[in-house]
Parts: sequence; structure tokens; C-alpha cells
Amino acid sequence: MKVTLRKVGDSFEIYVPKKDLEEKVVFAEKPGLWGGVIRIGNGWSFQMPDMPADTPMPITVEARKLADDED
Repeated sequence: MKVTLRKVGDSFEIYVPKKDLEEKVVFAEKPGLWGGVIRIGNGWSFQMPDMPADTPMPITVEARKLADDED
């Protein structure tokens, strides 16, 4: 699913156009988000693609939404 990430101060936000959803990233498995799992404020989790740590933001990427109980 396509998502747009941006850095806001010291934190990250994600926008999911398909759901018209904007949430803060509340957990990141790896520093800088890339290549690990992130969780957003509504409880959804995404597997993020591998990207260089210095990737400029905002950026739209293809992330895999992981199964959860809220769908």
C-alpha cells in the first residue's frame, strides 16, 4: 500500500491516501524507519522498505500493511 512519510520535529508522521488517514509513528523497529516494522497511532503496523538512512522526506513508498485485529 502506498504511504507518504514525513518528519515533524523529532517524530515521523504517515499518510495513507487509500484510507485518507494521517497518524503519528509511535514505534519503529529500526532507527530511521527503513527496513523494519513501524506502528502508527491507530494500531496498524507496516513493513517498511529498505532505503538509505539519508533518504529525503517527505517521500511516498510502497509499504506492506501487516495483519491486525482492526480490519
